[in-house]
Amino acid sequence: MASTADQLAANLNFGALGKAAELKKRIWFTLGALIIYRLGTFIPIPGIDPIIMQEIFQQNTGGILGMFDMFAGGALGRMTIFALNILPYISASIIMQLMTAISPKFEQLKKEGEQGRKKINQYTRYGTVILAAVQGYGIAVGLESMNSSQGSAVIDPGAFFRITTVITLTSGTVFLMWLGEQVTARGVGNGISLIIFAGIVANLPSALVATLELGRTGALSAIFIVFLLIAMVALITFVVFVERAQRRIIVQYPKRQSGNKMFGGESSHIPLKINTSGVIPVIFASSLLLLPITLANFSAGGGPDWLATISALLGRGQPLYLLLYATGIAFFAFFYTSIVFNPSDTADNLKKNGGFVPGIRPGKNTADYLDHVLTRLTVIGAIYLVGVAVLPEILISRFGVPFYFGGTSLLIVVTVSMDTVAQIQSHLLAHQYEGLIKKSKLRGKGR
Repeated sequence: MASTADQLAANLNFGALGKAAELKKRIWFTLGALIIYRLGTFIPIPGIDPIIMQEIFQQNTGGILGMFDMFAGGALGRMTIFALNILPYISASIIMQLMTAISPKFEQLKKEGEQGRKKINQYTRYGTVILAAVQGYGIAVGLESMNSSQGSAVIDPGAFFRITTVITLTSGTVFLMWLGEQVTARGVGNGISLIIFAGIVANLPSALVATLELGRTGALSAIFIVFLLIAMVALITFVVFVERAQRRIIVQYPKRQSGNKMFGGESSHIPLKINTSGVIPVIFASSLLLLPITLANFSAGGGPDWLATISALLGRGQPLYLLLYATGIAFFAFFYTSIVFNPSDTADNLKKNGGFVPGIRPGKNTADYLDHVLTRLTVIGAIYLVGVAVLPEILISRFGVPFYFGGTSLLIVVTVSMDTVAQIQSHLLAHQYEGLIKKSKLRGKGR
């Protein structure tokens, strides 16, 4: 017995060591990609005066423009080649997912498997280029109208500057899209989420320093800062608890006899998370909310009156902004959950494999039961996401705390961290099993 235990331990070590080399490559590749991304957030767009640009941006960081800069990892405030970040790609992904739900043509593509998925990804890339070009042109026009006490933000405005800016910003977004796909395929975690995660985390230290500076100057009381830090820890704990919470649907498999042996009779479960959609609704809602007012913010003072009105109504902490934000999060929580989990398909698969939920008839009744449970869970998950993302926004808009301490940023950081760690653990576990299988095959050949 002891010998068997020692052999099993040796097999597990063999699998872990075999995995270690590959996992190191994946981790180093991911870190290298994120370093490249961070370096790009400091390369300015040609034709921009960085000093004047910084002065102008500091005067407009209190509104939704500051949130845009948070997602861009500070690249927007420095007006660098990655100023648009990955948000045009996210917006294009939203549009394509909506099309698969309302268009029979795209729905058919989705059902075609790998080939259909490739076509949808191709359309998403085309949409990304178009959206990035439109947003890039809006930014170029807005930059030409920006002035400070020291002069214009653009050194030499004109058609050449606009063309250069559009090409630079679009190329930066396309590069980040490609980089994110490479991280997903060859690294650890979801590349797109990790890019947003890296931008937020990189600016957390400076945000903490800025908050402490507000306390030193008397703008914030020491009691409030302590309360803020305690609230952050409590919020992180709450997010971890909810993200790990799940409802387990018991599934029973009947016994069947094959010859003299009896098979089956096992019970399993279907894990349904409270927040099936993860952090996607928050990112989607934020990107859609930022898309129509990009031009409004950059044209403030130089554009039509209705643009200035939109910018004012969608300011940080304004009722319309909070209403649209909460509505978008709730909508995408339900929409993305419906894409990730299909009760009818799950019920059909259970029926084909002989599985059933105790007390529920297989087929349509099982699908209805799963849909009922999933709907109730999604309602709770949507309320959770709205509360975590919106309630801190109200407090922060009133007290002027940096965006990076808001519920949105903390939710993204915690959720992406948990997903990445889970992927690392799954890689390790899979390769441990591979090590056991290889050892057993070698032992079988030796006999």
